[in-house]
Amino acid sequence: MIRLYVSSVIDANADSVWARIRDFNGLPQWHPLIADSRIENQQPADRVGCVRNFHTRDGGRIREKLLALSDYDYTCTYEILESPMGVTQYIATLKLTPVTDGDRCFAEWSAEFECEEGRERELSELIGQGVFQAGFEALKRHFGRR
Repeated sequence: MIRLYVSSVIDANADSVWARIRDFNGLPQWHPLIADSRIENQQPADRVGCVRNFHTRDGGRIREKLLALSDYDYTCTYEILESPMGVTQYIATLKLTPVTDGDRCFAEWSAEFECEEGRERELSELIGQGVFQAGFEALKRHFGRR
């Protein structure tokens, strides 16, 4: 099992950042790699069990299922059902924690997954930097750096 963890500090309070990212169908509005997204079966985007079906800007199609969503804890946990990346048993959590020293929040994105032997490093870099860190950088640009 591969374990991946990326963190960052965003110069905005957790409520503001959470309002931007909590919509499970809202990736195209804040993540630069996502072209479009829809929730299958017309379910609400905050219903645990709903499935988002989206495309990356390079044409890849990914389906993910919402496993948990907490407005109180600022967390979202999901699993990949289908992806061209070649990962299995993929479960990820995006979490925000208020930083009491300033109007900021600590953002964490972690994942566990299996993959074909020999692809661990490649996929860890792709997901860690290309997905997680790229998302954090987009949020930092949106909220402005201090």
